[in-house]
Amino acid sequence: MQTTVAVVGGTGAEGGGLALRFALAGTQVRIGSRNLERAQEAARRISGATGHTNADAVATAGIVVLTVPLSAQVETLKSIRGSIAQGAILVDATVPLEVAIGGRLSRTLTLWDGSAAQQAARLLPGVPVVAAFHALSAEALSKPDHPLDCDTLICGDSAEAKATVAQLAETIPGVRAIDAGPLENARLLESAAVLLISLNLRYKVKGSGMRITGFPPRGASA
Repeated sequence: MQTTVAVVGGTGAEGGGLALRFALAGTQVRIGSRNLERAQEAARRISGATGHTNADAVATAGIVVLTVPLSAQVETLKSIRGSIAQGAILVDATVPLEVAIGGRLSRTLTLWDGSAAQQAARLLPGVPVVAAFHALSAEALSKPDHPLDCDTLICGDSAEAKATVAQLAETIPGVRAIDAGPLENARLLESAAVLLISLNLRYKVKGSGMRITGFPPRGASA
């Protein structure tokens, strides 16, 4: 797709994996980080990607994908909200793990806004927020020679924004985007991601993503 995508937190495993897959699909990718050198180093490993500070990364992007830990979400959003391009979509992939406050990796936190994505929407008034990419495995994303076979649930209050994000998701071979309804359902998506993490830990397996069988075809809405 032609839209420029900024991956804020693109130096981490999840963000780096998404940035790699988007770039391989021909999307122009801008990797953002608080540290410019780290962003540029990460970008050098991905053909066609460029590295920037978070604020610079989002300034000309049509889609901003936020892939930072919960502990950094609020600070990061506050640092970029004055730089996000008019008309841009924010995709929040934050999973509210208890580990953010020193708890367990397999437990979720209850947030005042209901979910991390709703918290993002409150902090960025006027910016369409879509929750997505929570259950895509960072390890699987980092191995482009191994096709994925999984779904990503997408929710948001703007049908147009969800359609755009679904199109982006499906540029990754083997990924199917499923409309999971309004943004208030983000708490369910985030909890499902925590459940997958818990199961992976329990059975000592490496996550490959979630696949929903017997579901309506692509483009069906919840």
